[in-house]
Amino acid sequence: MPEFALDEDRIAIRDMARAFADEKLAPHAVDWDEKKHFPIEVIRETAPLGMGAIYVREDVGGSALSRFEATLIFEALATGCPSISAYISIHNMCAWMIDAFGGEAQRRKFLPPLVSMERLASYCLTEPGSGSDAAALRTRAIRDRDSYVLNGQKQFISGAGNERDFYVVMARTGEDGPKGVSTFLVEGGAPGLKFGVNERKMGWNAQPTRAVIFEDCRVPVENRLGPEGVGFKIAMAGLDGGRLNIGACSIGGAQSALEKALAYMKERKAFGKRLDEFQALQFRLADMATELEAARTLLWRAACALDAKTPDATKLCAMSKRFATDISFRVANDALQLFGGYGYLADYGVEKIVRDLRVHQILEGTNEIMRLIVARELVAGAR
Repeated sequence: MPEFALDEDRIAIRDMARAFADEKLAPHAVDWDEKKHFPIEVIRETAPLGMGAIYVREDVGGSALSRFEATLIFEALATGCPSISAYISIHNMCAWMIDAFGGEAQRRKFLPPLVSMERLASYCLTEPGSGSDAAALRTRAIRDRDSYVLNGQKQFISGAGNERDFYVVMARTGEDGPKGVSTFLVEGGAPGLKFGVNERKMGWNAQPTRAVIFEDCRVPVENRLGPEGVGFKIAMAGLDGGRLNIGACSIGGAQSALEKALAYMKERKAFGKRLDEFQALQFRLADMATELEAARTLLWRAACALDAKTPDATKLCAMSKRFATDISFRVANDALQLFGGYGYLADYGVEKIVRDLRVHQILEGTNEIMRLIVARELVAGAR
């Protein structure tokens, strides 16, 4: 049996997440998008299902599942709403970073409210002047006795702005470059923590995106995650899994678009035949399904590598993120085309999926950066 074959337990996990998506997310996704509503209470309903800390250890209430199983969950949730699934994946990435790199006191203090989703977490790396070049970040943290004082700004922060939020922040404590970066856990309501306006976006309207601003923001020393200078390493470790998650969210969104197109084509007639009876359109559907399956298989391969901590895990995560997000956007766009003019209307939900999936080719490292990661590994291996 292949390493990533779905046994009964994994099928049950996937089906549980899909049932939640069908009941709680899909019926409201278009409305949330139109009203730019962040459904916090619905998101919190995933916590009793174990989705608040999917790959956090059990001693603090986590589900202790694998990265592979997490991809099943995020793909299934994304069939209901890619934007909400992607936010839940970000929350999980933050929780995992505390579990993996925090001391026992930090784990006991910060993880239980994240597990229960009493607090929702956001990941703060990108800045206005440093996107793909994350090691050039300028937000600075200066030690002042038993505190650090943070000054700077983070950009494009998903989920930011609620009073009970929680932020995993990368800030510079030392020299220029990656070795001068440290990680801090900043709690919502901290003095000097401010937010920009909710950005107007092409997609992902069901979750807020704001600048997070630090103006002499005091953070206790015990809120530093790991020693000084290892923050960039922590950030990059989180991104390997984040890339798997966003790939899974892309596949789930595209799968939903494909299913919508199939249902529409069974009902819609042209020239005396149902659309799904035209061979040319059948071939289009076959290509869409095949490409999605190829993307899913590569994603599972990468997830298994990350679970096993193999030397090629980072390369495979980059490969799968690039391939899954590119393919999924194309499949969703093809689904819109199969609807004809109706696909361009908001009523059917396909145009929302197209808009939501477009940003997946940019975040968690642009797909150009994914190619750079893969190419560097290939070139280094050829020497």
